Order: sequence, then structure tokens, then C-alpha cells
Amino acid sequence: MNTHASSRYDAVIVGGGHNGLVAAAYLARAGQRVLVLERLPRVGGAAVSTRAFPGVDARLSRYSYLVSLLPRQVVWDLGLRLELRRRRIASYTPTARDGKPTGLLVDATDPGRTRESFRALTGTDREWQAWQRFYGMTAQVAERVFPTLTEPLPTRAELRRRVGDEAAWTDLFERPLGETVERGFADDLVRGVVLTDALIGTFTHAHDPSLRQNRCFLYHVIGNGTGDWDVPVGGMGAVTNALAAAAMAAGAEIRTGCEVTAVATDGRGDAEVSYRHRDGEATAAARRVLVNAAPAALARLLGEDPGPAPEGAQLKVNMVLRRLPRLRDTAADPREAFAGTFHIAEGYGQLETAYTEALAGRMPSAPPSEIYCHTLTDPSILGPEAVRQGLQTLTLFGLHMPARLFGDPAAKERALAASLAQLDAVLAEPIADCLATDSDGRPCVEARTPPELEREIGLPGGHIFHRDLSFPFAAESGPFRTEDTGSTAARWGVATAHPNVLLCGAGAVRGGGVSGIPGHNAARAVLEDPAG
Repeated sequence: MNTHASSRYDAVIVGGGHNGLVAAAYLARAGQRVLVLERLPRVGGAAVSTRAFPGVDARLSRYSYLVSLLPRQVVWDLGLRLELRRRRIASYTPTARDGKPTGLLVDATDPGRTRESFRALTGTDREWQAWQRFYGMTAQVAERVFPTLTEPLPTRAELRRRVGDEAAWTDLFERPLGETVERGFADDLVRGVVLTDALIGTFTHAHDPSLRQNRCFLYHVIGNGTGDWDVPVGGMGAVTNALAAAAMAAGAEIRTGCEVTAVATDGRGDAEVSYRHRDGEATAAARRVLVNAAPAALARLLGEDPGPAPEGAQLKVNMVLRRLPRLRDTAADPREAFAGTFHIAEGYGQLETAYTEALAGRMPSAPPSEIYCHTLTDPSILGPEAVRQGLQTLTLFGLHMPARLFGDPAAKERALAASLAQLDAVLAEPIADCLATDSDGRPCVEARTPPELEREIGLPGGHIFHRDLSFPFAAESGPFRTEDTGSTAARWGVATAHPNVLLCGAGAVRGGGVSGIPGHNAARAVLEDPAG
């Protein structure tokens, strides 16, 4: 990467994940001298591709998988060379009715086909009509809310006016989502499919009075005003590569293998960033420090109390297959079922049972999870020989797997075995029979627990959003409230207690997911600050 000699910058960015790269690109394009410091030997954070299995030429998106929240505005502003491909199948959920295997298929391009699938599953059009009403409502909210994520932070009242639908506001922003789901849908499986978007990376339940489930759901259905979750062509590493290229082309300096150890500031003059690298220790001074790390990590860098530790709650599993498995539901084509989101053990009651068990410190007896196959939409992540062999990738995201369950060294294998057993329950053959093997003869399957995500990519407690997500408006209380409400940084939702230290990562207001939104907003705050 670039190696400039200067130790004084307009901005030092702590962490070279995708948000840090977005901020660096915007600031450098505006003529600022920018330094990005990344602890790992490569940039990207969770948005990376990896050849995870020796001798298998498949570049897996190892940690984060799909893209929904990255604004087209950011792609256009930075001239990113990036292709996001829509999945035709939104989801498939296998189940059994009257002892017979069946399933619910949601085809994003064929409403008639989806309606027939609802009717075959439930016997009437009631659930389909409820589905249409509910997602018509969320689509309208998405169109109105998503553009605000790259604007100055609205107040609660301003966003409410923007939504312009009191019933929708109440259902999504005021009352626990479970009430809306139970009022709108009668079928347990359909209820579960709706609720899963409220639980991705968030350890909670349908009736949580804190509404963390509502906040998580909102971010999963508003992406780019449509809620679509798209496949990055070339894998998540292609997103990082495009961002890094944009930042360096604009003149940003990126140093990898540099672990930041402290940030010192009196809030008035330059802040000072201390870091370790291969040859020793160094410092860099800057008018602004932008932190693409969790708020708890920033507190430790400042020598402050980080407060209660966040807790991640997911199991991530990556697999390479010799071929897709056959399904018990013979009416379902595996090439369709696995192309979208494949829901496993995610009925409404199953989700509640798994949460209750995990809350009590027990491994869920039927772990809920969802799977998708990247290569069915984008085979470019496979090398020529892997394509010739017909290999496919599968990524599994397990829910209700909080960090507290993984104190026992054997817990990871139990969690993996239990999750794959639930998958096997809907297959006509064991998934183990379909796994490819690496050059050492080992099955191509790997799992990552919350403690491992903390060690590998710095997610506190393995929390993929750095902390619980926020509603996208200025908070009047709680962890997202800032005393300095009149500052430019506060207006953009990136303020900390220190005027010249800003958040630019997932822990900012309107953070979370592979979005670049916090990076964009932090850069805008710096460029608009009259004191800068």
C-alpha cells in the first residue's frame, strides 16, 4: 500500500474496513491528507473474500455475504467499479404439512407463482394477501426512509412526518414487531419467515419492549428503497477492492499491519494516534480522527470505561459442495431453493423456543439458520477447475447463538453439528455426502463463533453491528444520545464525547451492515464542520 513519510494529517482513520475506506475516499477526493491504519495485513474487515480451503479455488465471502444498504449515491460519487446482482428467488422455506414435505417459495419476479406457493402451503389466499399488504407497507417506508440515511440526522418527529403513515409508524417504530406479525399473519411458518429479518445478528425476540427487533428489521427491509439483498459479483472482496482503489486513487495513504494502541485528545487541537507496526511504534497527528471500530474499542483506545460488553449471537458456516443436495420436497428445484434465502427451523414458534433456550445458556435444540448459494447467482468466485467440477458454495448464518454459549471448547462443534442436523432434516441426503474435500482430504466446511469473530476481525463480543442498531433518527436518550447536539458531527450521527474524534463504523447512528453509510456521514461531517 502507499507509504508517505508525513506523520501529520487532516484525518487519521482507525480501521480499514469498508466504512473506513469510504470515509478515506470522500475526504481524499476533497483534497484532505488522509491516513488509514489497519491492524490486519489486508483491508476490508468483514467484507473480504478468502480461499478458505487448501487446494479449492473458491473465493468465499467469509464473514459478510450480501449487499443491500450500500447507497447507489456512494457507488456513483466514488466511481466504484462494482456489480451487484439481484437474486430472482427471494426465499424458500422447507417444512412438512400433514406428514408430507413441502415448502414456501417466494419468487421476486413472479408474484403469481408466489401466490400459488402460499395457497398450496396454507390452503387459502389469506396469508398471501396479508403478505402483500405487509410488504407493500414496508416498501413505502423504505422509499421514504432510505434517502434520509445519507442526509443530516432527522429528529424523531421529522422522520415520522417523512414516513407519512401513522399505522406504519406505529407498527415499525412504536410497538413490538411481534404484535404486527401476529395481527397480520396466522400461519406459524409465514410468521417465522417475516420475523427472521428482525433477528439477523440481534439476540432478541418478537415482543422485546426495547424494540431492538424492530430496529434490526427496519435495516433489513429498507436497503436502497427496495429492501433487495444483492449478490456482489466477485464476492465481498470485490466491494473492498473497489473501495480501496477509489481511496488510493484519490490520494489516501493506507497502511496495513498497523495496530492502533491509543488515541489522545483534549478536544481542541490535533488528536494523536499511537500505533504498532512491524518495525516498532509510531504516532500520527491529525485534526480529526475517524474511528471505524466499535464504540467499546474506541473507549479503550481513549482510556475510558467501555461499559457493558456487546454480545454477538450468530454462527457463521462456510461450505463448498461437490453438488447441491436433493430436497425432501421433490417439487422444489435445489437450484432455485438455495439461490435465495433458504430458511431452516425458522417457524415462529421454533424461533421463540431457540431464543428461550439460548437465553437460559443452553444450545438451541433446533438451531434456526438460513443459507444461500453465492455461486448460483455469481459463479465468478470459482476458478476454472472448480467450475468444471461443478462445485457450489453454501453460506449458513445461524441465529440465536450468543457468545455466552461458547465458553466450552467443544461448544462450536456441537453448534455446527446441531445446525447441520436441522439442514439434513429437510434434505433427501446428508449434507456431508455433498461436501467437497480439500487437498488434505478434509471436508470443506468451516464455522465461526462470536468469540472467533472478535479475535479475527475485532467485532466486540462477536457483534456484527458493533452494538445494537439504532433507529435512524436523533435519539433523546440511550447510548446513541450525544450531549453536543448542535455539532456538525451530531447532526450526521457520528459524534463522540470528543469534538475531534468521530465514529465512522457500524456503531454510529445509522450504522450496521455493509453500507458505507457511516463512512459517508463521517466524511460529510468533517467537510461541513466550520471549525475543521
